[in-house]
Amino acid sequence: MRYMIELAYNGSGYNGWQRQPNAVSVQEELEKGLSLLLREPINLIGSGRTDTGVHAAQQFAHFDREAPIEDIPFLLFKLNHVLSQGIAVYRIFPVADTVHARFTATSRKYEYHIARRKTPFRPAMVYPLDMPLDIEAMNEAGKILLQHEDFQSFSLVKTQVKTFRCRITEARWVEEGTELVFHVRADRFLRGMVRALVGTLLEVGRNRLSLAELEEIILAKDRRKAGRAVPPDGLFLMEVTYPENAFSPPVCAS
Repeated sequence: MRYMIELAYNGSGYNGWQRQPNAVSVQEELEKGLSLLLREPINLIGSGRTDTGVHAAQQFAHFDREAPIEDIPFLLFKLNHVLSQGIAVYRIFPVADTVHARFTATSRKYEYHIARRKTPFRPAMVYPLDMPLDIEAMNEAGKILLQHEDFQSFSLVKTQVKTFRCRITEARWVEEGTELVFHVRADRFLRGMVRALVGTLLEVGRNRLSLAELEEIILAKDRRKAGRAVPPDGLFLMEVTYPENAFSPPVCAS
């Protein structure tokens, strides 16, 4: 039996999603809670990694076990009481064994939140930046991103990937109250990509980088050419999408 979990977390107290030695991760805490309650080792596979300090409003992960879960609502209730306040599990539901949290997903959406004035609320979830910005130019820069597919210039240098190709379908800045929010959606993201994109687009907004120079950075395929990565505080994984019928109830063999 394969089960999917939908969850959210405040990444401030975690070294990212991925389990790792000598560091607290979201994956590790979830696996410990599930293993305790189901009384067997549980290994989770997430829809993707989030780095240290990055938050998730929606994340998915799946796990397999031999026997069906008898009472999912009770497991959900108990799990949320076992987990720390920084992690909330919204759903646990069965899926076909062909559904994979990472590889079946068709897109991910991130948001990066910038506080345009000092705020006493959720300071670890926004990047404070009150300097003047040319938002129109930053949105023009976002349109340029849609025209390219190789984003090696915005990837961490030491990362093991077969390709740097990503198909970005949304890249826009929106003023939301006292915050400036970058919305970006793609079929996949490279490690550190969103934070590097935001840092580079902010250079456009500060009139330190032209649109032509931005395109040159993309074509250079060199991380040293792009802007610095912004802090993780304001970054949220907002949405993971799957094919329409991916979460249909699995057909049990008779």
